[in-house]
Amino acid sequence: MLNKLRQRAGDEAGFTLIELLVVILIIGILAAIALPSFLNQRSKAQDTEAKSMARTAQTAFETIYTDEQDYAADEADLVAVENALTEGTSGDDGQPVLTATGAGDEFSVAVISVSGSEFRIAKAADGTITRDCDTAGENGCPSDGIW
Repeated sequence: MLNKLRQRAGDEAGFTLIELLVVILIIGILAAIALPSFLNQRSKAQDTEAKSMARTAQTAFETIYTDEQDYAADEADLVAVENALTEGTSGDDGQPVLTATGAGDEFSVAVISVSGSEFRIAKAADGTITRDCDTAGENGCPSDGIW
């Protein structure tokens, strides 16, 4: 009797097809849940980088205004003042795209993130500052479009 049990135990090595299918199914479900979540976090991080760049450009404009009493500047002037800024030409190079214009008592900054969201900061002549984005409710842009 003991010999029969030992022989049976020796014949049952490995996994059954059902066990392997269950493991593959579990891995597939986990991948289906985790992958979209991961991709969304990546877009949020890219949008946060673009917002940070817009705020840095705003600070560079204020630095120029302190020295010159005028916001007359463009992207190259901002990069010269704040070397953390980069002039991206397209989102393809992995850098956000910065566009900036300033004159007199007002300026505007627009940064397009690698994910495609655009974040803008504008200062009017009366001193009011507006921050808005074009993809309200998506990625790093709040549902009201104001950040």
